[in-house]
Amino acid sequence: MNGLRLLNPGPVTLTPRVRDALAGPDLCHREPEFFDMQDRIRARLLAVYDNDGATWAPVLISGSGTSAVEAMIASLPGPNDKLLVIENGVYGERMTRMAEVHGIAHVAWHLAWGQAIDDRQLAKMIQAHAPTHVAVVHHETTTGRLNDIAAIAAVCETRGVALLVDAVSSFGAEAIAFAPAVSAVAATANKCLHGAPGAAFVIVRHSALADATTRALYLDLAGYAAKQAERGTPFTPGIPAFYGLDAALAEHAEAGGWPVRRTHYRALADQVGDGLAARGITEIVAREAVSCVLRSYRLPSGVSYARLHDHLKQAGFVIYAGQGALADDIFRISTMGDLDTRDMAELLAAFDEIIAP
Repeated sequence: MNGLRLLNPGPVTLTPRVRDALAGPDLCHREPEFFDMQDRIRARLLAVYDNDGATWAPVLISGSGTSAVEAMIASLPGPNDKLLVIENGVYGERMTRMAEVHGIAHVAWHLAWGQAIDDRQLAKMIQAHAPTHVAVVHHETTTGRLNDIAAIAAVCETRGVALLVDAVSSFGAEAIAFAPAVSAVAATANKCLHGAPGAAFVIVRHSALADATTRALYLDLAGYAAKQAERGTPFTPGIPAFYGLDAALAEHAEAGGWPVRRTHYRALADQVGDGLAARGITEIVAREAVSCVLRSYRLPSGVSYARLHDHLKQAGFVIYAGQGALADDIFRISTMGDLDTRDMAELLAAFDEIIAP
């Protein structure tokens, strides 16, 4: 394989097919050829989890995964609504910041990074604060914790609360419960779908769009949805990223969809986790609670993150640092992208070179 193999949680190492698609022909975004591609991408996004277009609208946005999450947060709670944000990592905390920026009434339920979300405590928080919406990150890449969306949605449903889901690093590889309480799921092209950065999207209920609020010009979710439903677009999209997403979604479906991708990621993650455990390097989140996408590990004794990163980069791999208070203690490895068991074997051999006595 040419170039570096990316083990960070997106962007990912692209397949040749997706990389080639990025160099598609020049295309005007006001012509039928672009709208044909846009329609195809939207249909393929719904098909990833067999969602019905009569209930759900796929809304494309040019930007990072954060743009999709912010469009969801800024647009769906109404002017008299209240948002309860569940924080057990950096990206939950980022949603709280979005609520602050857009002047949305909100309460932040702060948990330790990586801590599990307790259903009973969530019910108590809803009872105490009476939110209309709850926001949660499905896969918190801060630690690799996979939050139980189905259980959270069940709590919200019993209390008549709408659930907003950040699925940026889980869409396309983990099971996602599009339960009755779920109003919207935000995600991106350049993680589990193996597309390129620059294309993001929200899968949102038509009923939620009908009550959407405009708090931003560029991130107006209802505005995008209305234009795209009429084969239009409100702004100039990132056409190369759309080319890549179109090809990536075709590849994803042809390979067997999200269950096959989850199995593949998990096999690679287990290969790395087992190999590192044999070398005395431990995981920080129990495997039954971690995603298939990413795992976090304690740094080897006497080896700084900078030294480990630079050594592995020299060997052809890019890993990821811990964030905040974890920056000096952990490193993260994601198994998304065009990677296989040979890559993981080479990675483990590179670890041997730096931790050898």
